[in-house]
Amino acid sequence: MTSSEINIPADVAETLVDPGAFADGRIFDSYAWLRANRPLAVAQPDGFDPFWVVTRHADILEISRQNELFHSGDRPTTIVGREGEAKVRQMTGGSPHLVRSLVQMDAPDHPKYRALTQAWFMPPNIRKLEDRIREIARASVQRMAETGGHCDFVTEVALHFPLHVIMEILGVPAADEPRMLMLTQELFGATDPELGRKPAKAPEGVDDGMAVMQGIIADFYHYFTAISVDRRAAPTSDLATVIANGQIDGVPISEFEAMSYYMIVATAGHDTTSSTTATALWALAENPDQLAWLKADLSRVPGLIDEAIRWATPVKTFMRSATADAEVGGQSIPKGDWLMLCYASGNRDEEVFGDADVFRADRTPNKQLAFGYGAHLCLGQHLAKMEMRILFEELLPRLKSVKLAGAPKMSQAVFVNGLKSLPIEFEMV
Repeated sequence: MTSSEINIPADVAETLVDPGAFADGRIFDSYAWLRANRPLAVAQPDGFDPFWVVTRHADILEISRQNELFHSGDRPTTIVGREGEAKVRQMTGGSPHLVRSLVQMDAPDHPKYRALTQAWFMPPNIRKLEDRIREIARASVQRMAETGGHCDFVTEVALHFPLHVIMEILGVPAADEPRMLMLTQELFGATDPELGRKPAKAPEGVDDGMAVMQGIIADFYHYFTAISVDRRAAPTSDLATVIANGQIDGVPISEFEAMSYYMIVATAGHDTTSSTTATALWALAENPDQLAWLKADLSRVPGLIDEAIRWATPVKTFMRSATADAEVGGQSIPKGDWLMLCYASGNRDEEVFGDADVFRADRTPNKQLAFGYGAHLCLGQHLAKMEMRILFEELLPRLKSVKLAGAPKMSQAVFVNGLKSLPIEFEMV
């Protein structure tokens, strides 16, 4: 291939690292162009090392199933500039990661650490939680009803329902949920002017953005250190106890990895679910015929959930790096090269999804890949689907109508992005 066939035009490449493009939807135009013209090609935006951009559904699956060939932990797992990566490696003594959770691990560590909590998130165990989740869902629907027909569905309903569920499972007191929500929004919304933490004066030699991220992580660590100490002294039946007392090959896990484990559960365990829940209601507000179709038969709700997951794809990208020379979709990938898996593009791939740019609650089959694939398939996918199913089973029978009462607002973020405001008007029974 010639360089023009491998390289992505500069203007398209810049949207891939522009938080604003994920908020205003320009990223989907770039993804559509890439799928049609450069489905597997190299982006070189200013300030970043070159990386392959993987936009087709089939290619994302092919890379995701080959975990020995495409590592998560050797380079940053989320896109970061050249200078930022260098500073992290300097701070950590060579590691590209400020935390080391399942997301940043490869075999042999990844399957061992995943096994510590995997049973908690499998269907036989989460089915035991269904009655309690339904209680929380009913309370959420009732609070919505009590707003009097106007609310911001994100801030008043969608954020709090999955947050309460995962914090109960983890063992975080309800009084501390606002703190966990704020820290999660600051972490995932670091580049959003409304959600991100305002920088204080950074120490000499540390830029403001890095200082902010260090501060957020330090706040998580400080909080969960106290939780860990408590659960080791007085174990309970919650997930925090499992993490605090976790052992790998008979050796207790390190404080660093325990804190990283708490963080991934406490953040990913609710943020992506809340944005997908809000996306589902946004779609119903714009498609009253689909709302009526769902209300007529609640057994159709799982289809709504799968389509909302496809449509929202809250985790937009993950990075991988090639451990050896490889070939994907007929394209040679040299050893050491960095790759961006664009899940939101794969979920709009016209080769897989008919009417890919149309929300259809009746879509079947729905081969959405928002939870990833292979060894890194999202640990909490079954819980997330159950939570959303239960909430809409409780909400739809009471929801007579719903419409937008203002413009929805998306967060400005390249990694995890979703709705941050959804003003609605509604009637309930």
